[in-house]
Amino acid sequence: MAEEPVTFRTPDGLLLEGLLQKGERGGIVICHPHPLYGGDMYNNVVEALQGEFSRRGFSTLRFNFRGVGRSEGVHGGGEAEREDVRGAVEFLSGEGPLWLAGYSFGAGVAAQVIHGDGRIGGFICVSPPVQMYDFSPLQGFEGPKLLVAGDSDFVCPLRELQELFSSLPEPKALQVVSGADHFWWGREGELGRICGEFLEAHASDAR
Repeated sequence: MAEEPVTFRTPDGLLLEGLLQKGERGGIVICHPHPLYGGDMYNNVVEALQGEFSRRGFSTLRFNFRGVGRSEGVHGGGEAEREDVRGAVEFLSGEGPLWLAGYSFGAGVAAQVIHGDGRIGGFICVSPPVQMYDFSPLQGFEGPKLLVAGDSDFVCPLRELQELFSSLPEPKALQVVSGADHFWWGREGELGRICGEFLEAHASDAR
């Protein structure tokens, strides 16, 4: 099955656009990088993740944050965008066990809403901007968590990433990819495989 255009409402009433592909193994919402730097749901990393997850049989929803593409509203500095993630989770919540995946800005926003929402069972966190956003809410999330970044990522220094990882409860995994930077050009397939294998291995562990 191919992706289909969809729209959904945020809790604060905005209409957002997305692309949905149905699968048989639960669902995963994919959050894109920073809108003010060209990030949208067609980003190379987002597309790599979506393709990998769908090939493994999972339902996927990627979407444009408010103010991006045909999504209503204006950029909200990362705080208002939490409502966008909540709306996406609500839209996909009928697809069985639900995961979140976020890349860069998308990871920072998703981390703010994951704790306390019992519908979310696992989290895949790609190139988290650990010096710019608060990832401490993940310390209260007991579902499976993957943190993955390149060792040449200027937005995600390895020392801070390792400190964050050490603070998180099990189950968790950290993958540092040699030679990869923040943008993953030319390494999308490798990144997708890492994330897809973790999702598949821990799908039944989602809480």
